[in-house]
Amino acid sequence: MGQKTTALKFVILLGFVSLCADATYEGARSITGAYLETLGASGTLVGLIAGFGELVGYGLRITIGYLSDRTHQYWSITTIGYFLNTAVVPLLALAARWEVAAGLMIAERTGKAIRTPPRDALLSHGVSQLGRGFGFGLHEAMDQTGAVMGPLAVAAVLYWQGGYQNGFVILIVPAISGLLLLLILRQLYPNPQDFEEETSVQHQEELPRVFWIYLGAVALVAAGYADFPLIAYHLQKQDIASGLIIPLIYALAMGIDAVAALIFGRLFDRNGISILMLAVLISCLFAPLVFSDNTNFTLAGMIFWGIGMGAQESILKATIAGLVPKCKRASAYGIFGAGYGLSWFLGSTLMGVLYDWSITFLIGFSVLSQLLAIPFLLWVKSQANTTTIND
Repeated sequence: MGQKTTALKFVILLGFVSLCADATYEGARSITGAYLETLGASGTLVGLIAGFGELVGYGLRITIGYLSDRTHQYWSITTIGYFLNTAVVPLLALAARWEVAAGLMIAERTGKAIRTPPRDALLSHGVSQLGRGFGFGLHEAMDQTGAVMGPLAVAAVLYWQGGYQNGFVILIVPAISGLLLLLILRQLYPNPQDFEEETSVQHQEELPRVFWIYLGAVALVAAGYADFPLIAYHLQKQDIASGLIIPLIYALAMGIDAVAALIFGRLFDRNGISILMLAVLISCLFAPLVFSDNTNFTLAGMIFWGIGMGAQESILKATIAGLVPKCKRASAYGIFGAGYGLSWFLGSTLMGVLYDWSITFLIGFSVLSQLLAIPFLLWVKSQANTTTIND
């Protein structure tokens, strides 16, 4: 069996693990905003909880990334993270207060923080055989397939049985399935590092300057990207969609995300970081549409939201894999994730406050923040040669 075929199987199997995990926590996230509203939380609290969850989930990645590279226990740390990431989700069914639900939501984000840097480092070795944009795009497509399945399952439960609690309980099925597959995958591929050959860029001692410029650009995009719980809160509060329809809208966005990840990942392999700028120009249109009071506009906005998410998830990680030595890659993903998460937290918190004050200002902030990233991305393009990024 050729190295490329073996690597493809590794990426696909790891993609199935992510599919199960996403079905679990994205199924939950499709209703947590509306769930918090029923438990008495305000728009400001929803934005704060969602943003703080992302802050913890991304901020912790600096330590986890460094620990992963220092100990080389990539598989062990990944396994611990996946367990926490998915095991707490069904417990949301027992939450009787918004404070309890908020704590479980933050615990789920903590689990994702633990597993993501080492997982992405492992994945980066496999995708080196396939084309980084395509490889990360394929993984993201599978990831988001789960993100469609989870909300659909929750919507079905809400339809047949009613009550958000039942929606959380059903998610124990993908949670257990993903953990079992992860344990098998760990035995089949104990050393994914062997997929990737050393190149000249692998011997750099420090993270290159362009990495930090790139981080600044993506931080601006993250700050202007509304988390779905706030969107769900808006849909419920304005009576644009019912509790049953909201998960279906989220599933639509996740389906668009999956398709966009494959398309933009392949385009990245051919055209480089210019494709990310195109994705930003498309995604900045989501806020004026999503936060309207028209159902059709909301659906169109969620399509743009999904395109932006898919492009980000494939291109952002693929770019870093081409910039950073593999011995420091988990650390780089951790630092990058922390910067991204801090910006997401600040942006989500501000947008939650702006929602209670002025939706027009919320929309203006979202669009402007994303557009401000374009000059930084142009700077990255001018300083990083195409060979370094895409090799």
